[in-house]
Amino acid sequence: MIIMGKQEFLACLGLQGWTLEVWLEQRWLLPEQPDTGLRFSDIDVARARLIQELTARLGVNNEGVDVILHLMDQLHGLRQALAQLRDDLPIGSV
Repeated sequence: MIIMGKQEFLACLGLQGWTLEVWLEQRWLLPEQPDTGLRFSDIDVARARLIQELTARLGVNNEGVDVILHLMDQLHGLRQALAQLRDDLPIGSV
């Protein structure tokens, strides 16, 4: 997993600091927050690229981004729950 600081994250994505602040306020990104400052993972990078795609290329507004990210998070949670159920089934019952 890639871990980077705020400045490296901004440079990697070509983001302005104020844009990142809005995304953090909206809770679209939830980086780790140790005492040394924000730490962004490769998952944060992928999510930020999705936000960029939604807003810049597809013209989705903030409310739409909220809905899309919420639905994606729900889908991810359901996939994890399904995988756990599958793993909990006795062998041979599938």
